[in-house]
Amino acid sequence: MTMRFCWPFLVGVLCAATPSLTAGAVEREEPDIDMYAHISGKCTRLKIAGSDFGCKAVAYFHGQQGRAHFTIVLDDPKDDSHIISFSGETGRREQDNVYELQVDRMLLNSKERPKVDGLPVPLVESSTGTCRQMGIIATRQVSSITCAATARDGRKYELQFESDGEPVTLRRIRQSSLTEEKANAKKAEQLECRRKAHLAKVLPRDWTAFVIRCLADDDQKPATAEQR
Repeated sequence: MTMRFCWPFLVGVLCAATPSLTAGAVEREEPDIDMYAHISGKCTRLKIAGSDFGCKAVAYFHGQQGRAHFTIVLDDPKDDSHIISFSGETGRREQDNVYELQVDRMLLNSKERPKVDGLPVPLVESSTGTCRQMGIIATRQVSSITCAATARDGRKYELQFESDGEPVTLRRIRQSSLTEEKANAKKAEQLECRRKAHLAKVLPRDWTAFVIRCLADDDQKPATAEQR
C-alpha cells in the first residue's frame, strides 16, 4: 500500500498544537519543530490498545529543544484525524545505522479532540517504551522502524514499519524571528519598487528619488489581511 498524506496538514497539527506536559491539556505552546521526514513504506503491524490498524503515513519529527516524534497516520475509515505519535527527548545512536528513542509519552489525536486555530490538539499520555530505527534519516535511507510503548493506565502501542526502499523525504523548517520577517518584507518592497522603476524607464539620475517615493507610498497603504 502506497502511503499518501497531506504533509502541510500533518506538520501543522504537530507544530500548532504542541501540547504541554499535563495530560489532556489543550493549551498551545510556541511551535519548535525544525525538521520532519516522511518515510515511504508499509506498517506490517500497528496495534493500539488491543486493536489492529493499517497506516497511511509514517514520519519523524524533531524539535529545536531536542524532543523527537515518530508519528503515524492511521488508516481508520471512521476517523480521518486519527494520528498517534511516539514521543521522547532522549535519543541515542550506539551503532552507525541504529537510532533509539526512549519514549516518555504518547500523543493521541482524533476527530473528538478539541481544536486550537482549527487544528486538533493531541491528548498526552505518560508512557514508557522505545522506538528503534534502522538506517539514517540524514542520508535519506531508513529500512525499518519498530516502536513499543505502554501508557500509565496499561494500554499498549506497537508499531512495526518496513520501508519500501524509496529515499526519505527530508524537510527542514526554519523558524524566523519577527525582525527577520520585517527585514525580508522591506527587501521585497525595495525589489518591487526597482522593478517598477525599470518598467517606467526611469533615468539613472532619477532612480533613487523614484524608489524612495515608491517605498513611501507603500508605507502609507493600509495593511492587507496577510500583513496583519
